Amino acid sequence: MKVLTVVGARPQFIKAGPVSLALRAAGIVESVVHTGQHYDAAMSQVFFDELGLGAPDRNLEAGSGTHAEQTARMLVGLERTMLEYTMLEHQPDWVLLYGDTNSTLAGALAASKLCLPIAHVEAGLRSFDRRMPEEINRVLVDTLSARLFAPSAAAVRNLAAEGVSGARVEEVGDVMVDALLFYRERAKARSRILESLALVPGSYVLVTLHRAENTDDPERLANLLSGVARIAENHVVVWPVHPRARKALQTWPGAGQPAGLRLMEPVGYLDMTLLTASAAVVLTDSGGLQKEAFLHRVPCVTARDSTEWVETVELGWNRLAPPRSAARVVEAVEAAWGSTGEIGQPYGDGAAARRIAESLLRY
Repeated sequence: MKVLTVVGARPQFIKAGPVSLALRAAGIVESVVHTGQHYDAAMSQVFFDELGLGAPDRNLEAGSGTHAEQTARMLVGLERTMLEYTMLEHQPDWVLLYGDTNSTLAGALAASKLCLPIAHVEAGLRSFDRRMPEEINRVLVDTLSARLFAPSAAAVRNLAAEGVSGARVEEVGDVMVDALLFYRERAKARSRILESLALVPGSYVLVTLHRAENTDDPERLANLLSGVARIAENHVVVWPVHPRARKALQTWPGAGQPAGLRLMEPVGYLDMTLLTASAAVVLTDSGGLQKEAFLHRVPCVTARDSTEWVETVELGWNRLAPPRSAARVVEAVEAAWGSTGEIGQPYGDGAAARRIAESLLRY
């Protein structure tokens, strides 16, 4: 069996790690195409190196741009690649896609036009906010997929509410649990990020912000910057800065960058795993980091109006704080500091990758 895996962004590299290992163990031949959506070495190559993925078979180098420009470049490159594989008698039995990025959408569109069967990892997630590009991508990719690998029971219910059920849908658990269990001890053994930043576990707030709904909205961005500045007056704040947020940090509200704030370049998965596990609070708009904080049992504040990872909120480990004011962001972080939620296991037992490999073989 042959599988063509399409990845393009940091979260997808992480998810692909344990699945690639499981495919290999099952005797499945995998080819990896990197769209180049994340092209900065700190957001891309470091993950291939750390996660043992090796170099991708193809890098389309799509780069940045508007949603239409970026997706269009990916579509052209992916269609050409899929046709070349078919001509070389390496036609994939499955095109394997992850998550909700433009790379995911481009992979689904290209494969469906060529009548190649699609398998979607993280199927069924819904924030129910159609203003988010990611929500549009999720719905479209699920519609086009022949196998829908749902990470949770809630995701299965979302699909059923849309009329998608039966053999196409399989609740396998979340591959991020697999990745966490596999790489957690490696992170503790190899990462020196806490020593290099002189951080004491449980003494700092970890911040990541990159969603267009925040970085491209002047009012929300100003509220977030003001809120982070006020938090940094009382706590150490560690912020690995996503390229999308970099320009926004050239000026700070008030009298400049606060003393407690430690800005840094994006870090690899092992460093980020240890930073997340050792934080007192995580403040983020990332879907993946909400869940990683939950898996590490670290309270999280999500600077968004809604979340696709509803279980993290229901179990009390995550709270939504739309940045409609700086005060709201500060209050949410202070309330989260020292808090705990209920213990639950909504995302499976860490065997999602094996189930995905077995299901691809079975169907």
